[in-house]
Amino acid sequence: MLAILKKEINSFFASPIGYLVIAIFLLLNGLFLWLFKGEFNILDYGFADLSSFFLLAPWILIFLIPAVTMRSFSDEKKQGTLELLLTKPISHLKIVLGKYLGAFILILIALLPTLLYVYTVYQLGNPIGNLDMGSTWGSYFGLLFLVAAYTAIGVFASTLSDNQIVAFIISVFLCFLFYIGFEGIADFTASNFVEQLGMSYHFKSMGRGVLDTADILYFLSVTLFFILLTVRGIKNEPFKKKEWLHLLVLPLGLIVINIFTASWHSRFDLTQDKRYTLSESAVNIVQDIESPIVIDVFLEGDDFPSEFRRLQTETKQLLDEFSNINDNIVFSFIDPLEDEATRDRNMQQLNARGLTPMQLSVTESGKSSKAVIFPWALASYNEQTVTIPLIKNKIGATQQELVSNSVQHLEYAFADGFSKLTKPKKRKIAVLKGNKQLEDIYIADFIKKLQEYYFIAPFTLDSVATSAQKTLSDLNEFDLIISAKPTEPFTETEKLVLDQFTMNGGKSLWLIDAVAIEKDSLYNETGTNYAVSRDLNLTDFFFKYGVRINPGIVSTLYSAPITLAMGEGSSSQFQHLQWPYSPLAGSGSGHPIVNNLNLVRFDFANQIDTLKNSLQKIILLESAPLTKLEGVPREISLDLVTKQQDPQQFNRGNQTLAVLLEGEFISAYKNLIKPVKLDHTKDQSTPTKMIVIADGDVIKNDVVKNQPQELGFDRWTGQNYGNKEFLLNAVNYLLNDDGLINIRSKEITIAFLNQQKTASEKTRWQLINIALPLVLLALFGFTFNFIRKKKYAS
Repeated sequence: MLAILKKEINSFFASPIGYLVIAIFLLLNGLFLWLFKGEFNILDYGFADLSSFFLLAPWILIFLIPAVTMRSFSDEKKQGTLELLLTKPISHLKIVLGKYLGAFILILIALLPTLLYVYTVYQLGNPIGNLDMGSTWGSYFGLLFLVAAYTAIGVFASTLSDNQIVAFIISVFLCFLFYIGFEGIADFTASNFVEQLGMSYHFKSMGRGVLDTADILYFLSVTLFFILLTVRGIKNEPFKKKEWLHLLVLPLGLIVINIFTASWHSRFDLTQDKRYTLSESAVNIVQDIESPIVIDVFLEGDDFPSEFRRLQTETKQLLDEFSNINDNIVFSFIDPLEDEATRDRNMQQLNARGLTPMQLSVTESGKSSKAVIFPWALASYNEQTVTIPLIKNKIGATQQELVSNSVQHLEYAFADGFSKLTKPKKRKIAVLKGNKQLEDIYIADFIKKLQEYYFIAPFTLDSVATSAQKTLSDLNEFDLIISAKPTEPFTETEKLVLDQFTMNGGKSLWLIDAVAIEKDSLYNETGTNYAVSRDLNLTDFFFKYGVRINPGIVSTLYSAPITLAMGEGSSSQFQHLQWPYSPLAGSGSGHPIVNNLNLVRFDFANQIDTLKNSLQKIILLESAPLTKLEGVPREISLDLVTKQQDPQQFNRGNQTLAVLLEGEFISAYKNLIKPVKLDHTKDQSTPTKMIVIADGDVIKNDVVKNQPQELGFDRWTGQNYGNKEFLLNAVNYLLNDDGLINIRSKEITIAFLNQQKTASEKTRWQLINIALPLVLLALFGFTFNFIRKKKYAS
């Protein structure tokens, strides 16, 4: 067998045809990946990975491998040496394996120069080395299994004719049929089983660095099947009935083994960030779905920038992962703008559903143009439909950062949508009334969003004075309370009831203003008003839990602008001016509530101190470092916008604006005389959670013509802040019992090429990846033939 293997390699490289075949393979790869414009061009793609190569390679190998294997047995037949070979004291299997392994090693030699692509992307990464090597080597490993199957098909095809061209054509046809043909038949027959017979189905995940034992078994089965067919094909005798039976049983047996092991397979995600491994909570949502969830993704089009083509690809791959968990996840990509005749109508219908378009800048060949996309998906299940946003925006984000944030958010966005469709609402939220909290119209947008997930009801504490026990019992029916900007002090009886609600495991979200001042109150003739301390009688209440909201105003240079009419009479214009009393708050904690979150806008926020006790405290939001604290009472004037701010005065650093408390709370009334007698009072809670936000305006939406506007949207600047998402994440975390919100803490990193380095060194790297492999091949050929001639000359 070893002698046959050596003979195959020597005869291949002794002929100029062998070098020509490998040269064409390397040249095609080099041109498509490094020179030609298109979706495969790595330099234009802008991402530090080799996904383009592993997408292109199977198609080029469909022609390369048949060109290598076409002469394996057809040449022996044509020259009449096959009979002589069969008479040698070696089994037919070893003869076939010698030919097969010879061809397989030749393909490996052809693939070796492609390692230059790995080196190039490694060097061009931003920073250098920003390449997921686990994914890359995993993809190469998957490519080897594809090569093994193609080679087995090619060697078999060479037994069917003594004409190399005929063998080549048969091999190309069979490789094409197995790689993509079954997928086409599956589309026609709507059969998932037929699709799984094709190589494309199994190479899809291997090509991105995910190895599954079921996929490996499939390729080994195809390879084994065609090797055994080749062993039978080289015999110069007709088929017997018993052999026909074996020929039928063999593929059926391999199919049965593959079907059986598909339920007992192992999966290895070799990517650095495990991006293709769904979180346990996401799997739990979809694995038991019995009716189809139909997903229409509108992220389709021909003129996408490379960043959005990457988002499109990542979306497809994520939905593939969901579909692998449950076949009832069915998705398709639709371009709503493709047909000019229906373009306007489609845009109107999508806008009516709240799916707003996004305009992109596309630069090609130095020319800039605009493209419109709809980065949304619609998921339908049992006559219900939800919208799923695919874009995760952040203030000041570049197009690259926008796509990175969006890719990181995808799994949560789809899992959350599937959860809303398939999981019935069961949690109940009480919106507290009676202490002059915000009117319903000012919290309408957030409450409307909450109603997609939970049962919502108003709850007043007015009855505590006459029936405290009944009020507490009624309140305990709820899982969470929200107190949105109370302005009237709480009585001791009300505080006791709220305290015991917490002791019984209830969760709470508090949005508190410790200072009385409203931005609207400044819009008067003088443009001024006074900020004063607001006493809600909650200081001791929160102090016992480990937080203190200080009655001062947070002022920062990193803030949302205020829009004012500047000028006199008809010459006045609206201008966006710096307003230090609207802090933009963020977080670097990586907590699921705030991870990958847009900035949250506050208005006249207060500062929170955390106090030492047994509770775990996590700072969710804080101001920017350039911050100062201003005491009250003080006059607030709109004239501030005309004055230059001195950064040196903003020297108090980051100030806490929102904090999460978790653990077993100690009652605020422990060892104190209770203001009213309750049936059962507890001094320590069961494990529970509470979030305190030092600004009631975080939840407040604008109202225009008596209509509530979207929370977090500034109609003057067109800017969307993260208020609604932050509050929704906060509520979902407080009521989290399926771990879904924790998906938000999953970090997925998109590796980009260094654009400046790529542009300045483009020609150099094109030459390295197109010309150098050919030079190496020429040197190899010269050395091989020199050694060969020297050997035979002696």
